[in-house]
Amino acid sequence: MTLTEDIINRINVCKKCPLHKGRTHSVPGDGSYNAEIMFIGEGPGRDEDLQGKPFVGAAGKLLIELIKSIGLSREDVFIANVVKCRPPNNRDPLPEEIAACWPYLDEQVKIIKPLLVVTLGRHSMGRFLPGLKISEVHGQPKSAKSAWNERQAYLPLYHPAVALYDPRKKVTLFEDFEKIPLILKQVKKEKNVL
Repeated sequence: MTLTEDIINRINVCKKCPLHKGRTHSVPGDGSYNAEIMFIGEGPGRDEDLQGKPFVGAAGKLLIELIKSIGLSREDVFIANVVKCRPPNNRDPLPEEIAACWPYLDEQVKIIKPLLVVTLGRHSMGRFLPGLKISEVHGQPKSAKSAWNERQAYLPLYHPAVALYDPRKKVTLFEDFEKIPLILKQVKKEKNVL
């Protein structure tokens, strides 16, 4: 069994918080474990719970459209959430639920070692870049200590679900996504200097 299979198996049987009681499927994450970019949302919704795969509902369709807009596919990136089971009625994850799931996400980030972590929404951003406001920093690359004690590049963005209700946020998301290739190029350049 590989390390990635081990994480998935542990997530599938996890009972560390009450969210497991209402799940149809856990949603460990999906994509390439060699990805340069990792997208991290807050938690699975109804469609994700039914399929066991992140970002497959309406917000997921928009995310995939955004990813394609920069010349990539779902298979080129890794997509995960801060919590691995659906919060009831799609409510925000509670701090204790986030804390229970954090070791899984932390392990995934350590294995993948993405060049760029794109946080989707305030809950994801707050876990990696605490104390910031999404409305003030979306689309602005940040650097912070990573899970493996190196500097990590982050790009906080609005969650695609917000754009489903606010057309202006959809325009903003597309504009912010356009920055990803340049940010990635800069991160690669900086890593080569080290």
